[in-house]
Amino acid sequence: MIKTLAFVQSAPGFSQQPKVIDAASAMLRDLWGEDGVGARSAIGVNELPGGITVEIEFIFEIQGGPHG
Repeated sequence: MIKTLAFVQSAPGFSQQPKVIDAASAMLRDLWGEDGVGARSAIGVNELPGGITVEIEFIFEIQGGPHG
């Protein structure tokens, strides 16, 4: 795991966006141990496309295979 970037639909005054994405971070840590932990950003927004409440982007580095 290199980085997790999350956008959380939030009401004015709400500042707990990191807590909203804690479950996603915990799942990756449970799956891959310390390799599942990377930099993390959580950003509050007033609206997301399609009425979704959370959008999460993960950036991974893949090791092994023909090139590594």
